[in-house]
Amino acid sequence: MTDPTALPLDLSAADSQGPLDDRKFWQRLPVKVWVGLAIVLIYVLIAVFAPLLAPHDPLAIDPANKLASPTGDHLLGTDELGRDVLSRLLYAARVDLPIGFLGALMPMVLGTILGALAGFYGRWTDTLVMRTADVVQAFPAYILVIVLVFALGQGAKSILVAFTVLAWVVYARIIRGEVLRIRDLDYVHAARVAGLGRLRILRAHVLPNAINQTLIYLPSDIVFATLALAAFSFLGLGIPPPTPEWGAMIAEGQPFIRTNWWLATIPGLIIVVFGLGVSLIGEGFEERLHG
Repeated sequence: MTDPTALPLDLSAADSQGPLDDRKFWQRLPVKVWVGLAIVLIYVLIAVFAPLLAPHDPLAIDPANKLASPTGDHLLGTDELGRDVLSRLLYAARVDLPIGFLGALMPMVLGTILGALAGFYGRWTDTLVMRTADVVQAFPAYILVIVLVFALGQGAKSILVAFTVLAWVVYARIIRGEVLRIRDLDYVHAARVAGLGRLRILRAHVLPNAINQTLIYLPSDIVFATLALAAFSFLGLGIPPPTPEWGAMIAEGQPFIRTNWWLATIPGLIIVVFGLGVSLIGEGFEERLHG
């Protein structure tokens, strides 16, 4: 006699694989994804090999050679303190990229966990998580981040904490909505009938299908975190000097925009190109999933 739980168990195992687990998904990605990946990879390689690529010490001050125009020795000139601009741009990637990625990844992890628990277990868990999310969203985003940075002090850790406190809400709402849709599907009921624990069902059979929208949103949040870091550094609330950082370099070059326009323009273009690369990846994944 056939075990009545065998078929539902096999069905749940098969359905627990999301679209991102399909090999065909990765084989038919739009060209824009590969272009975006190439751009991001170049930035990552620059950050990793900055000590080898930089022609000068990014912190070395040379007052006698300040605001020098681009030459063979200083390909992008020097700033108001005589520091080599190219070297500082390369080293700034070692600051901006980790904070940009972690500033999106940390909220995604926290928001995914809380949103999944809220959507799957419901009742008081859902109420607690969603009401907390409402409180966080009630504050203006940038003002909340500024308050947290002031309270915690300047630095990468404070910025990451502020981004996490602010941005987890979006991920929690996205994943909660997906979990609410998936938890009543047939293969999830089959997994329950097979005797699997609720936490195992959530981890192995619900999340693989629910997390796809979250991963699509992640690239846009990386762009937001990178731009927010640059904005706060521009205002003097981000990475403290003399650490090279793109937003701070824009602020330092702004007074000389008429005479040494590249001091502020080139860091801005670097941020724009990085944001473009990450955005192409996100748009390509969205097209592939919904196309």
